[in-house]
Formats: sequence, C-alpha cells, structure tokens
Amino acid sequence: MKVALLGPIAWRTPPLHYGPWELITSLIAEGLVARGVDVTLFATLDSVTAATLDGVVPTGYEENDTIDGRVWEAIHVSHALERSGEFDLIHNHLDWLPLAFSAHCRAPMLTTIHGFSGQNILPAYRRSRSHFVSISDSDRSPDLEYVATVHHGIDLSGLPFHPDGGDDLILFGRIHPDKGTDIAIEIARRAGRRLIMCGIVQDRDYFAEKVEPEIDGEHVVYLGSVGPEERGAILGSGAALLHPIRFAEPFGLSVVESMACGTPVIAYRKGSMPEVVDEGVTGYVVDTVDEAVAAVGRIAAVDRAACSARARSRFSADRMVEEYLAIYRKIVS
Repeated sequence: MKVALLGPIAWRTPPLHYGPWELITSLIAEGLVARGVDVTLFATLDSVTAATLDGVVPTGYEENDTIDGRVWEAIHVSHALERSGEFDLIHNHLDWLPLAFSAHCRAPMLTTIHGFSGQNILPAYRRSRSHFVSISDSDRSPDLEYVATVHHGIDLSGLPFHPDGGDDLILFGRIHPDKGTDIAIEIARRAGRRLIMCGIVQDRDYFAEKVEPEIDGEHVVYLGSVGPEERGAILGSGAALLHPIRFAEPFGLSVVESMACGTPVIAYRKGSMPEVVDEGVTGYVVDTVDEAVAAVGRIAAVDRAACSARARSRFSADRMVEEYLAIYRKIVS
C-alpha cells in the first residue's frame, strides 16, 4: 500500500515546540513506516521523517515571517494533489483547503478533522469527496458522515511515569482565552498552590492584560514554550494539570500526556473532556472554579500508577496507527 500523508505547514513535522497537528501527522507517518507501509509525507522541507519527504515550502509559516501561509498552503496542496495518482490513499491533515479541491484528487481521500474553526468552513466538508475521521465523538458535526472516531495517540517513550509528582499545578498549552489561562491562575491562587505555565502566547493582548501581571516567578511561573525533551519532566512534576477551557476542546493532547506521566487532570466539562478523562482514575471533570479548587484538595486520592496505566492503554501512538491502518485497508479494498 502506498499512502500519502498531506500534513500541515504551520510548523515543522514533528514540531520543535508547539504544533499538535504536525505532531499527530508525524506519529502516524513513523508508525506506518515501522509497519512496512510505503509512506510519502507532504510537509515543510525541514521536516524530519523516516518516510519519503516531499514539499514546496522550506519552513513553517508560523516560524518565518516572510512566508504567507495562505499562499503556501495553496501551493502545498496543489503540489500534493498533482501527485495523488501515485498513491492508493491520501490522508489529509490540513483541514478544509484540500477538500475544496478533492474532486481533482486521483486517489481516495481520508480527512482527519482536527477541529472545526467555525461553521463557515462546513461547505467545504459537505461538498468534498473524502471520508472523515473525528478525533472525539464530541467533535462530530451532524452534517457529516464519519467512518470512525480515532482518539489521538502519544509517544509514550518521551513521557516517563513519575510516581511521586509534586505540589505544583501545571498549565500546558497555548495562552489564549479559550484555554482559560486566567482561570487556572485563579484556581491555583485559591488552592494555595504554585502554578507552572508552559506554552506559546497566541493572544498577546490577553497575555498582557490578564496573564503577565500575575507572573511573579514565585506563585505563578511562566516557562515559555517548551520542547519535547522537557515536556515529560514538567508534566510529571505536578500534582495535577489544570485544563479550565472556555471552548469545546476537540481532544486535548496535553491532557493525555499529563495522565501518561501519572499526573491527573482537573478539566472543565467541555468538548471531549468527559470522553478523555476517566473520573477518579485519571482526574476530575468540573464545572466551576469552586469545584476545581475542591478537586485540587482531593487530587492525592488519585492513584498515579493507575492514572498512567489507564492513559497508556487508551492513548498510545501504536493503538492510533493500528486503527488508521485498519481504516486505510477498508477504504482501499
């Protein structure tokens, strides 16, 4: 079987720091190659992969101000679809743009929907010639038909189990109102715990007004965007990961990464969180700041070994790759 993975080009694949879509695309590519599948990865030309790499843009547009993402995503998609007749299947991880041109794709297309940016992009999905996979049952649109839900998998080798953890609360992810960074600061303050924050600043006005004034290096510590080498150590060092989101999170990679390290999660009951967090085993799902503070008070009741074991059984990259491979075979046959 010859498979083309049409990856995003906002960041390198795999990303050096942030880039969840690129990370998942990379894990699938490497997992397929390890299983003997002939894989071509369409990504930025500085990407690192055991697959055959092809592309048109030297680096990610989020990493290079001279690259216009709108222009280069179109050129990237055009280049990949021009070669589509060489493959048995095209697996699209680039959102709606390839769907707009799916009639010109000369192989079956499968699209993993990493999340909807809004209702205004749905016409591209409805009109396309593509099979669809959702990354959680909660993120499905009633307007579309799906071949499966495949929960994301993670590279467990980079996320060792930390049996002891610590007293700190951890916040991991982009700094944006959707992610509830300010809510996490309030939860930590009321719980009397230090908060360690990691992630890119995606909304600079929000950061300047709501977050930066609270960073004092003692009660609220901001480490910036950290890479995969530090990720496991930081996540494993906490008593809990806070995830007080304001939006319907399609999946939440940092949530399952934290749980794999043995650090349970306290998440708001939105989007995929009730689907991903096993209540009392890998953390708690709450609705308010008061409930989150109370959950911090009983977080020691969560068995860290059981938390890690559950996350590792549910969210391994190997499981994800096997599920996609079964879907590929079904579509191709």
